[in-house]
Amino acid sequence: MSIELLTVLFFSTLVIFLLLGLPLAFVLGGVSVVFLYFTWGPEAFYMVVLQSWGVMNKFTLVAIPLFVFMAMILERSGTANDLYDMMYLWFGRLRGGLAIGTVVICAIFAAMCGISGAAVVSMGTIALPSMLKRNYDKLIAVGCINAGGGWGILIPPSIIMILYSLITGESVGRLFAGGVLPGLLMLVLVSVYIAVRCYFQPELGPPLPVEDRGDWVRKLRSLKAVILPIMIVVMVMGSIVMGIATPTEAAGMGVLGAIISGLVYRQLTRSLIVEAGIRTFRLTGMIMWILFGAYCFTAAYQGMGASRLIESLMQYVPGGPWGTIVFIQVVIFLLAMVLDPMGIMMICVPVFLPVVLAYGFDPVWFGILFIINMEIGYMTPPFGFNLFYMKAIVPPSITMGDVYRSIIPFVLVQLVGMALVMIFPEIALWLPDLFFD
Repeated sequence: MSIELLTVLFFSTLVIFLLLGLPLAFVLGGVSVVFLYFTWGPEAFYMVVLQSWGVMNKFTLVAIPLFVFMAMILERSGTANDLYDMMYLWFGRLRGGLAIGTVVICAIFAAMCGISGAAVVSMGTIALPSMLKRNYDKLIAVGCINAGGGWGILIPPSIIMILYSLITGESVGRLFAGGVLPGLLMLVLVSVYIAVRCYFQPELGPPLPVEDRGDWVRKLRSLKAVILPIMIVVMVMGSIVMGIATPTEAAGMGVLGAIISGLVYRQLTRSLIVEAGIRTFRLTGMIMWILFGAYCFTAAYQGMGASRLIESLMQYVPGGPWGTIVFIQVVIFLLAMVLDPMGIMMICVPVFLPVVLAYGFDPVWFGILFIINMEIGYMTPPFGFNLFYMKAIVPPSITMGDVYRSIIPFVLVQLVGMALVMIFPEIALWLPDLFFD
């Protein structure tokens, strides 16, 4: 059977079972095992065992439950409340200031934990009621939280970056460093968009009344809210950059910082630790099963001759190497509308990365582009995770249609940011080259 026909059957079967609602891990693993058996015979089952054993032997995997546990504690530690009070005082006098302050807090949360949902849930429950109470346009208020909430997978530490490292063999430290400037770029672009739009349409984000802005004593006193977040960021990223710890060991430092934060805010109770532990077990278990399935998928498709097929097909994409990069990003963007970002990475990276390397592009730069696309996918209809997190906590007056409409300008702004990283690769590569070469 030709590789072209096998590819059509393979991916058609995957799509059919995913549309039927079966779990991604079992679809990837099950379909891959069946195709391996019919193409390689019974010996293929040994390959499945070896692939699974190879995954479990990767020391980098230890970082995943640690970063998840860190995020679960920080979500309930009370840090977000103090951060929002500080942003309220410092940014409230500006048109759109509360929305700008909200995305700044989302960026800080992203730098403390490696998942997306923590910032969305925290800001949705703290910042959204405050903005709506002060007559902010609901689309601006909801959209800025959705946009900033996705940065948890772009601004390090990031669990998605760890998974990309496991699939490609790239350095986690280089990926973490590569995500810093693109993350700050997204923060600046979104903040500028909010500021410009609210300047010309002040009814969308009116400034706070003078009596609510606070004096300089309150403002300066509120700055203590950033001490713990900065401490956690320094403990995680600083230990990696200075060579004190590996990314896996730095994850343990992050957990220590989260525990200290919980103690300072007097939220570190036994029930919080138990709940965070159970949620960590659940999420980590899901990630592990998806990894097993993804490695089986990679082995099956590569065994069929996928690399030769993809490289030959990419030759027909107009525009040469850069046309291929743009084509890949368009495909990923469309997939992100309907599939889980983690699943897209497991399916697409083994297929596209050999083509990217064949054209001589930097795999870290491509990884950052990929992760930016995944971050945008978290807020893209119809199945973006952040959209459903948001709908679960907004008041009844905000419909799902409002949530969908709110993200349109923010998606466009972040697509501009991704285009800038694509045109100027140094945005993603300058810090990795500075710290690790």
